[in-house]
Amino acid sequence: MRLKDEQIHRLAEKVITDLSTAGLIKLKSERGAALNAVKNAITADLKAEEALERDAENLLDQTLRSMGSGAASIDRHKMFRMIKEKLAKERKIVL
Repeated sequence: MRLKDEQIHRLAEKVITDLSTAGLIKLKSERGAALNAVKNAITADLKAEEALERDAENLLDQTLRSMGSGAASIDRHKMFRMIKEKLAKERKIVL
């Protein structure tokens, strides 16, 4: 998933506001520090997912090339999803 910086900022604001409103967190420092921490966590998660998708795409291409003409009957989208899910499980990434 690709998000613009402004979208990440708004998402982080919503996370902090909702958790504070629900009484699930109590900020010990200024809101800006918490906001930056959440934004950094979201950004890191998005980068990990992008790397996962690149690796899944590369693995899919390698697999299809190795299959030769037999790859024509493969549902590329379905196989990509299966590879991505397997890699995510190995890397302990929640999709």
